[in-house]
Amino acid sequence: MAHLDVRGPMARGEEPFAAIMAAVSALSPGEPLELVAPLDPVPLYSLMESRGYGHRTEELGAGDFLVVFTPSEAPIDG
Repeated sequence: MAHLDVRGPMARGEEPFAAIMAAVSALSPGEPLELVAPLDPVPLYSLMESRGYGHRTEELGAGDFLVVFTPSEAPIDG
């Protein structure tokens, strides 16, 4: 699973979209992306869905969110 934490860059006023898309492009087939952000990235959900990713969101507290984007075609163990 790839991990990207955009809290630091966003605190410095940087736009994280390019870094997020670069991380998505670098994923291996079936690999999920774990994103940590200082807000709930709602606009990203539909974009990622259009690219074949579902998501699970967890509020971490202090305004931070953990979102795991998983390819829809990834097999589910269980």
